[in-house]
Amino acid sequence: MAEVAVSTVVTKLTELLLEQASASVSQLTGVKHQVESLKQQLSFMQSFLRDADSKQQFNEGVRIWVSYIRDVAFQAEEIIETHIYHSTVQTNFNKLFTPFHLYKLSTRIDKILNKIKHISASREMYGVVMSTNRDGDSESLRHWRQPSPFSEEEFVVEVKEDFDSILTQLVTLEPIRHVVSIVGMGGLGKTTLAKKLYNDSRIANHFECKAWVYVSEEYRRKDVLQGILRGVDALGRDEMDKLPEEELVNKLHNVLAEKRYLVVLDDVWAMEVWDGLKYAFPRRKLGSKILLTTRIWEVALHADGHSHPHQIRPLNQDESFALLRSKAFPGANVIPSEFENLAKEIVVKCEGLPLAVVVVGGLLSRKLKSSGEWTRELQNIRGDLLEDQEKITRILALSYNDLPSALKSCFLYLGLFPKGMNIQTKKLIRLWVAEGFLPQEGGETAEDVAQRYLNELIGRCMIQVGMVSSLGRVKTIRIHDLLRELSVYKAKEEYFGDMASSSSTSQLTKSRRHSIHSCHERYDFFKHIAGYSRSLLFFNREYNADIDKKIWIHLRFLQEKKLNFIYTEFKLLRVLELDGVRLVSLPSTIGDLIQLRYLGLRKTNLEGKLPLSIGNLLNLQTLDLRFCCFLKKIPNVIWKLVNLRHLLLYTPFHSPDSGHLRLDTLTNLQSLPYIEAGNWITDGGLANMRSLRKLGINGLSGQMVTSVLSTIQGLSNLHSLSISLQSEEDEFPIFMQLSQCINLQKLSLNGKIKKLPDPHEFPPNLLKLTLHNSHLQKESIAKLERLPKLKMLVLGKGAYNWPELSFNAEGFSQLHVLRLIHLKELEEWKVEEKAVPMLECMVIDRCEKLRRIPEGLKDIASLKKLKITGMPVDFEYRLRTKDLLEFKITPVIESTTDILAID
Repeated sequence: MAEVAVSTVVTKLTELLLEQASASVSQLTGVKHQVESLKQQLSFMQSFLRDADSKQQFNEGVRIWVSYIRDVAFQAEEIIETHIYHSTVQTNFNKLFTPFHLYKLSTRIDKILNKIKHISASREMYGVVMSTNRDGDSESLRHWRQPSPFSEEEFVVEVKEDFDSILTQLVTLEPIRHVVSIVGMGGLGKTTLAKKLYNDSRIANHFECKAWVYVSEEYRRKDVLQGILRGVDALGRDEMDKLPEEELVNKLHNVLAEKRYLVVLDDVWAMEVWDGLKYAFPRRKLGSKILLTTRIWEVALHADGHSHPHQIRPLNQDESFALLRSKAFPGANVIPSEFENLAKEIVVKCEGLPLAVVVVGGLLSRKLKSSGEWTRELQNIRGDLLEDQEKITRILALSYNDLPSALKSCFLYLGLFPKGMNIQTKKLIRLWVAEGFLPQEGGETAEDVAQRYLNELIGRCMIQVGMVSSLGRVKTIRIHDLLRELSVYKAKEEYFGDMASSSSTSQLTKSRRHSIHSCHERYDFFKHIAGYSRSLLFFNREYNADIDKKIWIHLRFLQEKKLNFIYTEFKLLRVLELDGVRLVSLPSTIGDLIQLRYLGLRKTNLEGKLPLSIGNLLNLQTLDLRFCCFLKKIPNVIWKLVNLRHLLLYTPFHSPDSGHLRLDTLTNLQSLPYIEAGNWITDGGLANMRSLRKLGINGLSGQMVTSVLSTIQGLSNLHSLSISLQSEEDEFPIFMQLSQCINLQKLSLNGKIKKLPDPHEFPPNLLKLTLHNSHLQKESIAKLERLPKLKMLVLGKGAYNWPELSFNAEGFSQLHVLRLIHLKELEEWKVEEKAVPMLECMVIDRCEKLRRIPEGLKDIASLKKLKITGMPVDFEYRLRTKDLLEFKITPVIESTTDILAID
């Protein structure tokens, strides 16, 4: 594990040397060669650390040697970063002592170099040898397995009797609400089986509403109740936040009272959970069900003493063998004969635990396909898995130990997130980049490397895919409980990261990263770790919205006071994530955190304006101000943040004034998803953003939109563009000049389009098109359906104002997703034969005059889901009672319509 610490420090030193080489004034003048030597020596030590890390759990001497290396790497990081900090913020008086400080720094670096030489000389005495390339890192191995991470791959082969038995229980029509339980140990696939059932079309069409909520050990009743209410589309988030728990119970009970519902409670650990929720579920609705997954038999019996919990069994050897084959040899129908006996031995060792089979299979898929490699891995697997949880962790650790050092850091980082959390991949990637884990490789950006690493962890079955976008991008990921436990254990053991919760505040270590999962009356217990910390991540919500306003006015001052020490004590922070912490202002001392790469202020309730000292954060890469609904002003200092890569200002409610900002220096900016139009466009700000990938501009005049469309032709990396016109009188120009934007994949236009461009005038690789208030002519649809690569089309409010809509034969040949939103004039829709042949998902939202779905949709074999929102009751009644029977392949119907209102 010292490999991770050393690797991170080497990457940081490399980054620092590159920064200082390009700086007009270098803070490393006089010691640059010593820093380079330090980096080289630590890099050399890395070659021995993989062998050492694998031995240290069995050899006390190796463990001591590894700890020496880790400590010396931390010392090197601290003295250099401290020097950079003091050199940057020093006063004119202190500049007189610069020669003395450089001499002191040089002396300290020499001492560390001597320590490294001594540690290196003692290496053989401790039994550490040069690590060989056990991965067989050849080009043939790299391309042996390229699993797609963009599908929600399941973790177990389907055990048919489990599935059929539970499905039968769920669709039976008992006169009262019934609890169906799935019981089994961690890693047996309870959640996966529940997910298959939940997404099955027979379930979706049997229940009038359904919801899925993850409970976990860290159960919070209000969060669970809100999660269920969100699932049944009963209330918005803001409205729910205002309700106390008992009102949430009553509200949920009333919402479900007249519906046949299915609610999944995933991973329930205690009887008290059911006791706190059961009154929210009406008992008298015919056929309603609760599906509960738990590791504890007594919990299942407590929830429903009249039911018989379904104890999920381990896989038999044939099932385990099939699962191992699918992971180790993707796409193959058989395992090559020379591996067959070894494969059988491996599945015996895994004792039917799906998670163990999957992880070992993912590990073996990366090995050279030689029986010798497989035999060595077999020797590392111990038996009796079902009797000893630690031995399961040992199997999971095999895959961890096989990771390259940078990937180990990325994996350990996941343990900082709360258990059961759906982690946003974009946020995770930005954090990884800010932490400095990712070595630059060729011409790739750090974000590209991070995305590749994320795909690698998915391919190795070490993280689970959560939500996938309509275009196949992984939007969220989760980590299995057992793998998370491994991550937390390893991170704490080697001072990589630690968590502060209400029960562990006194046990904080000298870890480099700390995550805070619950609010505290005081945070000053952090002060003793300020010198070690490089990252603070808050995942708590300090105060709920239902707190009395008078109390909140009193508390918000205390809230700021108790956190102010962070800005003065934690001088070397690279990451500060305050998402959801209720602040109303930031002190000017925030500008002293000059090492910050990531500043997350999302949902912080900031008011007024940001301090001018934000402009001091010259290393900042990500500034997240989303959902800062009360922020009025951003000072015009953003142009100073020349290393900024992601400027996130978007909020659907209100945006701080941003059109006045000067932005012409932000040549590294990649994400600007929302900003007001302003002089920054014509003053060269937009033209200079050569790295820009995502851009959204609001409030453009008709004249300015022409300038924007002309400028973006020079932004060769742009792949997502959203433009909104200022008023209904403004129009998009007839010639939009979009065909030159060869990398543009997503385009959103909000405003009148007098003449839609011809297909060849659109971006040639356009995958997603969203139109609002376009007032399209009828003939425009014939142009859209000839876009050659279009996979997703959204016709939003005001996009098409005609009573008839026609899709011609062979039109929209690649379309997978279609959304018709608030087309208030639409009455009749025709789909000709062979139109939209690849359509998978269809959304009809508030098209209130539409009488019926088109007959042509019923013959599309690819259609999997049809979602109806805000449609008349008789529309859905016809859909469910007549149209559904005529579909070639029955899709899942999702709806918010209350068909019980029909007489």
